[in-house]
Amino acid sequence: MKAVTYQGRHRIKVKEMKDAVLQHSDDILIRVTTTAICGSDLHLYNGELKQLNDDYVIGHEPMGVVVDAGPEVSRVKVGDRVIIPFIVSCGKCIFCQNQMESQCDYANEAKNTGGFLGYSDAYGGFQGAQAELLRVPYGNFMPFVIPKVAEMEDEKLLLLSDALPTAMWSVENGGVKPGDVVIILGCGPIGLLTQKFAWLKGAKRVIAIDHVDYRLAHASRTNHVETYNFEKIPEIENYILEITKGGADVVIDCVGLDAKRTGVEMLGSILKLQGGSLGAFRMAARMVRKYGTIQLTGVYGLIYNAFPLGELFERNITLKMGLAPVIHYMPRLYQMLKEGTVDPSDIITHRFPMEKAALGYDIFNERKDGCIKVILKP
Repeated sequence: MKAVTYQGRHRIKVKEMKDAVLQHSDDILIRVTTTAICGSDLHLYNGELKQLNDDYVIGHEPMGVVVDAGPEVSRVKVGDRVIIPFIVSCGKCIFCQNQMESQCDYANEAKNTGGFLGYSDAYGGFQGAQAELLRVPYGNFMPFVIPKVAEMEDEKLLLLSDALPTAMWSVENGGVKPGDVVIILGCGPIGLLTQKFAWLKGAKRVIAIDHVDYRLAHASRTNHVETYNFEKIPEIENYILEITKGGADVVIDCVGLDAKRTGVEMLGSILKLQGGSLGAFRMAARMVRKYGTIQLTGVYGLIYNAFPLGELFERNITLKMGLAPVIHYMPRLYQMLKEGTVDPSDIITHRFPMEKAALGYDIFNERKDGCIKVILKP
C-alpha cells in the first residue's frame, strides 16, 4: 500500500509500505477513501513533539470502506462506509463507558494517557490514516457506520473524525451558555469550527483573535464573528478587557504550542525545558474575566516555565483541557450534518491526491495560498 511517511523534520514522503492487515479478532480493515492533514500533524512535521522513527505512517482523520473484519466484529461488515475517530478506544473500560473515551485504559501501553492514530509510539504506536489501507482496532466500538441512505459526499462527513467533534466538545467542556461572551484564540480549522458552535450554544458575542489575516477574514465572512489581529493592536489584552467590560466568560485556546515564542521560550526549548510557547495561554489568562473559564484545546507540550498559576488562583479562574472524547459526539453531529444545522466543509481549501502530501504539508505549515484545511485522496 502507499502511505504518507515521516522522514524527519519537514520531510514527508509517500512510499510503498507493507499492507495493513488484521492483527486481532476484533480489528477491521478499511480502504481509506478520504483523509486530511490536521494541525496536530504539523507538530510532528515540525519536530515539536516526540520525534518519530523514519517511515512511520502518520495522520488521524480517515474515512473509508470496510474491506475485512475479524471474527469477533459484529457491529460493522465488509462494504460498510465508515468514519474512524482519531482516538483509539476499547469501548469497555471505565473511561469508555462514561463518555471519557479519549483516555481509554487499554489504548496506550507506553504511558498513562489515551492513544490515537498515527502519533508515535508514545501514543500507542498505531499506524496513521494517511494511507490506502488502515487497520482499525476495537471494531465494535470505534467505527461510525454511515447509513446507506446517506448521500453526503466524503468532505461533508470526514471532519466527524476529529475536527468537528473536537470543536463541539471545546464549547461544551468550556461551559459556554446563552448570553456568554466567548473569545476563541486561533482561526485554524478547530478555531473556525469552534466559532460556529459557540453561536449555536447561544453566545451573545464571539470574538476571534489570530495574526493571519486571511484566516481572520474567513472567520468574519463565514462565521460573522468579531476579529482582531493581535499583531496590529498594541496591548491587545487591555483592549479586549475594555471592549468586553472585564473580559470574556469563556476563552477557548485553539492554538496551543503553535503560538509565537518569546526569546525565553526559544531558549527553554533549546534546553529541553519547555514544550512550545505559552503565548496563547498567557493571552487567555489576561482576557478571561474573574470566575471565568479557560478551555485549552490546542495541543501543548510537556513542561513549561513561568506558568501563571498564581494569577489564575487569585482570580478564581477555571482551567479545562485535554483530548476530545469524540466517539460519543459522532452520532449527534452526524444528525446535525444531515439536518443542515452545521456545515464544516467551508474550511476545506485544498484537495490533493495523496501522492502530493508533501506539498499539502508545506502549504498548510507555511500558510501559503490561503490554506486552512488540506484533504488527501488515496
